[in-house]
Amino acid sequence: MRHAIPTLLTATLLGACASTPPAGPGEPGPEAASCNADAVQSHIGHTASAEAAEVLLAESGARQLRWAPPRSALTMDYRPDRLTVSYDDDMRITQLSCG
Repeated sequence: MRHAIPTLLTATLLGACASTPPAGPGEPGPEAASCNADAVQSHIGHTASAEAAEVLLAESGARQLRWAPPRSALTMDYRPDRLTVSYDDDMRITQLSCG
């Protein structure tokens, strides 16, 4: 019984690292929900807020939104379904990009 717990724990951790399985027939894959930053460029200068996030997600087609505060570091991982919203100290949107 002592060996069962570490084995179960290892199996659980490895399962969490597994990649997402490919979409089945008729199911959209991750690339199906891509972001279109061109559709939301008119929001530059607007106030960054929760309400703005909802509008930006709907208009860009992105599934996920990432806020980029001033003077912050961001990961370089690429996600075609993510909209990154950069803003300044006054909470004004300065840049909108996908990835």
